[in-house]
Amino acid sequence: MRDYKKLEVWKKSHLLTKQMYKTILPLMPIEERFALTSQLRRSTYSIPLNIVEGCGKNTDKDFAHYLDNALGSALEAEYTCYLIFDLEYINQDQYDPINLLINEVKAMLISFINFLRNEK
Repeated sequence: MRDYKKLEVWKKSHLLTKQMYKTILPLMPIEERFALTSQLRRSTYSIPLNIVEGCGKNTDKDFAHYLDNALGSALEAEYTCYLIFDLEYINQDQYDPINLLINEVKAMLISFINFLRNEK
């Protein structure tokens, strides 16, 4: 069993979740509370939650499966942020830093998944 708090990818995804809650979610219009806001909230916190759940698995194969799920959630959050930007709920200065953070998390997840699957 791994200690998720020691994983850089978990730390970065936790930071992403906090940033999303602090900078993007409060800007969403009330009419989107049960649609885009809810979707973005769930997809974002799903990233570190899947990493945590995967840390409890006994094999690298099982852990990689949960990292795949985290990557899927990161892609979902990425698109939702893009849509929110495209709908002009947030501006470029608000979109760029969160998008950069999402891409950093995605790259870390992909690298970790590749490491686990290629380790023999």
